[in-house]
Amino acid sequence: MNDQEMTSNEAQDCDVLVIGGGPAGSTVAPLLAEKGYRVVLLEKAHHPRFHIGESLLPANLTLFERLGVAGQIKAIGMEKWGAEFISPNHDHCQVFQFADAWDKSMPYAYQVKRAEFDHILIDNAARKGVEVHQGCRVRTVDFTPDQSAVIAARYDDGRQSQWRARFVVDASGRDTFLANRFQIKHRNPQHNSSAVYGHFAGARRHTGREQGNISIYWFEHGWFWFIPMQGDVTSVGMVTWPYHMKSKGQRTIEQFLRDGIASCPPLAERLSDARLINEVEATGNFSYVSERNHGPNYLLLGDAYAFIDPVFSSGVWLAMNSGVIAAEAIDTCLSRPAEATAALKRFDAQMRHGPKEFSWFIYRMTNPIMRDFFMGPKNIFRVKEALLAVLAGDIFGNTPIWRSIRIFKLLYYIANLIQPRRALKGFTRRRFNIRPVDDGALSSSP
Repeated sequence: MNDQEMTSNEAQDCDVLVIGGGPAGSTVAPLLAEKGYRVVLLEKAHHPRFHIGESLLPANLTLFERLGVAGQIKAIGMEKWGAEFISPNHDHCQVFQFADAWDKSMPYAYQVKRAEFDHILIDNAARKGVEVHQGCRVRTVDFTPDQSAVIAARYDDGRQSQWRARFVVDASGRDTFLANRFQIKHRNPQHNSSAVYGHFAGARRHTGREQGNISIYWFEHGWFWFIPMQGDVTSVGMVTWPYHMKSKGQRTIEQFLRDGIASCPPLAERLSDARLINEVEATGNFSYVSERNHGPNYLLLGDAYAFIDPVFSSGVWLAMNSGVIAAEAIDTCLSRPAEATAALKRFDAQMRHGPKEFSWFIYRMTNPIMRDFFMGPKNIFRVKEALLAVLAGDIFGNTPIWRSIRIFKLLYYIANLIQPRRALKGFTRRRFNIRPVDDGALSSSP
């Protein structure tokens, strides 16, 4: 047996072991290290590596300052001052400027290449004292009667190692390591979509400050994202219903995406001179949720807990924010055990809050009545400012948006009562859209 095949049978001790080095894991790990804990982070891949989810929210920027990476993110980011929505049933596009949100101090965000973005975050974790192991895949996690956990992992080169941790953080993203182990991950019963995406060069962008805006295009079978990034790279993705994915038939994933783009003339026009610069990828079971997000000595963060449709670009923000609230909860559990129950209860409430607030809008985005609201927003009772606050990710602080959000929802329900036939048609269509079908139509995944 050579050195690379040797197995370490003796478990190494640490306070916290983090599974996954994406935005959630690379946020919670350095925050805990700064509090004096020995933190080990195991990441199965080697950064930089490709990942989808390039559009950030203004609320992310304060976290970049807190982590000490604001300058680095600015250097790789394309400024995003707003978002535009294009509907086939309306003769105009609707642009939302983040500067018009309730809190005027968060007027922009960034679009980033995730390979660069995630690399910055995991390197920052290492600089802050986190013991980072890349190319190291967790194989098992065994929780012991003494309230610790033994984690077994295997490196790319065949070496195996074990750690004994006081606390485990699952930030494994869509791998959902612990949720799969506990068999608590389920399709979201209220939503069901798939995604096909690729990067293009030569896409037609807007001019001036709007060149970095994200564009959302509705089409018959779902919606598209158009995300401009630095270096003449534009991410284009089609989020669509499972029944439409099944219609792919013998077409390649690339041809399926190109055919989808062709069915959306405004998007096709912007891509008429563009060329694909990477392999198109696809993923099914796009929305899911786990039954719980914590136990006595473990937490599930970000996508390892739940994933919702990305129409509002909430994924990275929810992941990083979960890292912040997790660091506080874990610190309480380890340093003040008598307060652990209350800390985990707060963590649970905050983890559920984000997906809940975004999902209310997501579930209704394809409803024609909601589409009218988005394409012709009014600021009565400051509802437009409150809606923009949600789009900016400003849902966890003290910004007093919730009265206006409740009024917005009330107006939406009243509009449905006034237009019962249209509302029923929208509801019936949505039930048809989200019905489960065989995922065999997908031939590749990220």
